[in-house]
Amino acid sequence: MSDRLPAHLEVSALIRAVDQAGGFATVIAKGERDAGTILLVCSDRGGPARALERMPRPDGTSGWEIARQQDMDDPAAFWDYLKRRQAQDRDLWIVELDIADPERFIA
Repeated sequence: MSDRLPAHLEVSALIRAVDQAGGFATVIAKGERDAGTILLVCSDRGGPARALERMPRPDGTSGWEIARQQDMDDPAAFWDYLKRRQAQDRDLWIVELDIADPERFIA
């Protein structure tokens, strides 16, 4: 049995924690309820966004890694990347967190 929370519970907890801390959090795309992959779009007050995904590590664990950073010279490329990821993985949840130091919620 996996030690991982079902995706919908993890997403709900993230949204609740960010809201309680005074930030904004929303689901951009809903994935598979229990085993879906989660991609976080993190920014601070509308600044350049970062896409974080949980990636496997050589020791068998997994951790959050920056998969893509928004280039302010071509901001649309970041959103195109998210659309491609969603097309590749229909189970993918995309959740936006807009708060200072968003990584503290996934540490």
